[in-house]
Amino acid sequence: MTSSFTVHDAAGYEQLMGRWSRNLAPLFIDFAGLADGEKILDVGCGTGSLTFALASTADLGEIVAIDYSPVFVEEANRRNTDTRIKIRQADACALPFEDGTFDRALALLVLHFVPEAGKAVAEMRRVVRPGGAVAAAVWDHLGGMPGMRMMVDTVAALSEGGRQLRARYCFQPMMQPGEMNRTFVEQGLVDVAETQLMIRMDYQSFDDYWGPIAAGEGPLGKYVATLDATERARTEAAVRDAYEAGRPDGPRSFANIAWACRGIVP
Repeated sequence: MTSSFTVHDAAGYEQLMGRWSRNLAPLFIDFAGLADGEKILDVGCGTGSLTFALASTADLGEIVAIDYSPVFVEEANRRNTDTRIKIRQADACALPFEDGTFDRALALLVLHFVPEAGKAVAEMRRVVRPGGAVAAAVWDHLGGMPGMRMMVDTVAALSEGGRQLRARYCFQPMMQPGEMNRTFVEQGLVDVAETQLMIRMDYQSFDDYWGPIAAGEGPLGKYVATLDATERARTEAAVRDAYEAGRPDGPRSFANIAWACRGIVP
């Protein structure tokens, strides 16, 4: 499985997105549902935001977490102190489990970085027992992430490369209204439901916002890493101006919306 998400350092990812996915995880769990004693698969666990939230939410029998990135797997294993949790490297599009192994398969902020997202949903359905649930959530890059669109729209005004970044960023898989719903239905899931989940991203300063991007983390960081020194400085200055919005540097808060979808395995 290829992925459009770039990760170099677990700490950088935490500053870029991990701290926000931890805030989103409880809302997603409420939507996906849980029951004591269940065996759960966390697909694309990252540093463990959903994995560890699952462990603290219900008296689950077992939690298996997988991620394609060895950086994420190593960090999640380092953090794990719960014997119910097993974390390993694996491909979301070729899950190494028998049919019907799990009661639920969940994917938090993963499918929009999987080019073959439909195949990943099919694999999640395959490894869940009949009557079990599949659920996923993705960021709404087009209309629900004003903090990130602030940078994307700024760089789009600066260069053709920035416009190409915006075209890629805003239209990744599973992000359009109803897209996950249709995919879940196409993959044979029933009683499919879709909703929106909202949190806020709170930054202490521009450096808090810009640091992981400047370090090359995620799709925006990957773009910045391609710039020469002059363009990099120009881009940083323009994004800083957008962040500050004519006021002194300091805390800023942005609403953030994710699409969430769940379905039942017949």
